[in-house]
Amino acid sequence: MELKRSCGLILHPTSLPGSFGIGSLGEQAFQFIEFLHSSGQSFWQVLPLGPAGCGNSPYQSPSCFAGNPLLIDPVKLVERGFLPGAALNKIPAFPSGRVDYRGASDFKKAILEKSFLHFRSGGAVDKLQAFAGFCSREACWLDDFALFTALRDNYHGPNLLMWQQWPEDIARHKTAAVKKWRHRLADRVEENKFRQFLFFSQWDELKKAAAGKNISIIGDIPIFAALDSADVWANQELFDLNKEGYPNSVGGVPPDYFSPTGQLWGNPLYNWPQHKKCGYSWWQARIAQALKIFDIVRIDHFRGFESCWQVAAGSETAAEGKWLKGPGAEFFNSVQKDLSKLPVIAEDLGVITPEVVALRESLGFPGMKVLQFAFDGGQWGDSLYLPHNYSPNCVVYTGTHDNDTLCGWYRAVPEETRDHVRRYLGVDGSDIAWDLIRLAYSSVAWLAMTTPQDLLKLGNEARLNLPGTPSGNWEWRLTDGMLTQDIAGRLSDLAELYGRAAGGCKAGGSG
Repeated sequence: MELKRSCGLILHPTSLPGSFGIGSLGEQAFQFIEFLHSSGQSFWQVLPLGPAGCGNSPYQSPSCFAGNPLLIDPVKLVERGFLPGAALNKIPAFPSGRVDYRGASDFKKAILEKSFLHFRSGGAVDKLQAFAGFCSREACWLDDFALFTALRDNYHGPNLLMWQQWPEDIARHKTAAVKKWRHRLADRVEENKFRQFLFFSQWDELKKAAAGKNISIIGDIPIFAALDSADVWANQELFDLNKEGYPNSVGGVPPDYFSPTGQLWGNPLYNWPQHKKCGYSWWQARIAQALKIFDIVRIDHFRGFESCWQVAAGSETAAEGKWLKGPGAEFFNSVQKDLSKLPVIAEDLGVITPEVVALRESLGFPGMKVLQFAFDGGQWGDSLYLPHNYSPNCVVYTGTHDNDTLCGWYRAVPEETRDHVRRYLGVDGSDIAWDLIRLAYSSVAWLAMTTPQDLLKLGNEARLNLPGTPSGNWEWRLTDGMLTQDIAGRLSDLAELYGRAAGGCKAGGSG
């Protein structure tokens, strides 16, 4: 991957403004691309795009391959002939500035049902061949995901039953049962495929628009699959499960910056010997899918390929666990023979050992630096997150989706830490968010990333996610007009000043 000094912004599409209770792949997404272009940016990091799972998190998705139907833009459906215009005559009033997941879900579900019926009755007949081609190309994951989603709807009673609680034959993904239920739920299965076709059609259009403005897309690959997912249900032999389909142990991280008891994610761990026996084919398909829709992929929790934190199933916290060896470099060598061409950013935050560093460096992947961590723990000049300790092969973040905003963080840390920040930057702290953005841009790091929240100097109320908390996350949204041309001009000036405005990466994916 050829690296040139560059800069970009992190924004999940759910955080875009719009009229339907949640951000989408519609006009506001195209306007955001224009903002990126006018502000000298080369990258948009979109995080995972899959359907949200527990706590509205795209990192706990029911699929490692699918797109989130809530991101489908109804206006684009009308424009492309997938929906009659009258379907949008009555749009509910949604709150601005926050995602209304329940309201948006109810509205989008009704709209997508109308779109499917319109399509089946002859609407957008010119797209029939494209739909058939999509279903054929993506069958390796789409068939199971469409059936899994239909089965979840079928077994949705007072409480959503996990697949382990379905009848034994279909819970075990037996061939005869799969065939029977695929026939019995044929209409719902086809509708689920159609929704994925709509999502990826809109995504392809948006990605092409980004490429036209020389904006590359960074997407995330969460290392683990959610337990209640089509991936685990359809590939049970690839995960460390008991005979009932529940995990023997689960993933997480030990006590860290975000939580004194660690983070208990609940994801089943991989049966790596079985993956190796299968030539890592599931992972190869997963990475191939990511590189079709993104230009660069950030592997979340990269350290798990060296060792992951194993916690006994049923534990209340992640504090009691142990490190379990991962597949290491062998895995990456099997996925990509020429690793220099694999466009990957390694998320190497948390408890990082010399073995993890050695693995990342042997693969040549850029790692991550987070400025907020640079001033934590009173390490002063020794912290590896301070810019004077960087090497160019890294990505510096003012903060990630898991961090507080810069202003929120600065107000919350002790005065001793604030004094350290001010002395390191040589500032008085009155414009701390932009001072830290400038610090990131001035560093030797290949890529400097920040967030719209920090450009806007917003406080804790604009935080996107607080790890370890079950609710209130992934709700923050921009509103129309927040990202002004004045902000674009100021950011563009920094990009020019520090040699990042003409950046880019030639190692893009296809799609």
